Amino acid sequence: MSKQKLDKILVVDDDVEICNMIEMFLNKEQFQVIKAHDGYEALDKFKTETPKLIILDVMLPKMDGYDVCREIKKISNVPIIMLTAKGETFDKVLGLRLGSDDYMVKPFDPEELVARIRAVLRRTDGITKSQQQIIFPNLAINMDNYSVKVKEHIISLPKKEMELLYFLASHPEKVFTREQLIEQIWGFDFIGETRTVDVHIKRLRTKLIDLEHSYEIKTVWGVGYKFEVKKNV
Repeated sequence: MSKQKLDKILVVDDDVEICNMIEMFLNKEQFQVIKAHDGYEALDKFKTETPKLIILDVMLPKMDGYDVCREIKKISNVPIIMLTAKGETFDKVLGLRLGSDDYMVKPFDPEELVARIRAVLRRTDGITKSQQQIIFPNLAINMDNYSVKVKEHIISLPKKEMELLYFLASHPEKVFTREQLIEQIWGFDFIGETRTVDVHIKRLRTKLIDLEHSYEIKTVWGVGYKFEVKKNV
């Protein structure tokens, strides 16, 4: 009988005891743990091990966690949970802006960390395991390479705008509240205001202006937003 292949979690922290503690809890949850103790080692392990998720400390030798996160997000959409002793709002916001999916402050409850890992994987699996492309007339959204083709032109979207467009277009005509979109795209622990959704929607509308007669991210007043396919498509 073949052995079940376990999802790999890359744990990056210069504190060996913390790495070992996280490993113990994740092993109980049937994850395979790969450990790294500085920024350069983290990048090497990421490239060779292809983890399903990364737990990344901010304060690392050689290269800090923010730079590691920045480098990884240039080439991959692997989910990252930032782990740090810092608790200031600025540090949390910086990590999220760089593309991290969640943020925990030391000292932390290992069971809460496991719960957050499960929550992040559920969100990201909703993209990776479902349909990777959505194709409408004159509009193609491809999550394999994070690209959007409008008519014959490829347009570039930041990560969160891309995920927001993909999610709405995956459910045409369905209305989502701002809170639902925050939870789905940014995560339940998002630090910020629901107007973040409004800002991203405004940017998307500007970039999809050539499709305004065929598709619309429509405001449903008092509720939220929906992706509307117009009758002439």
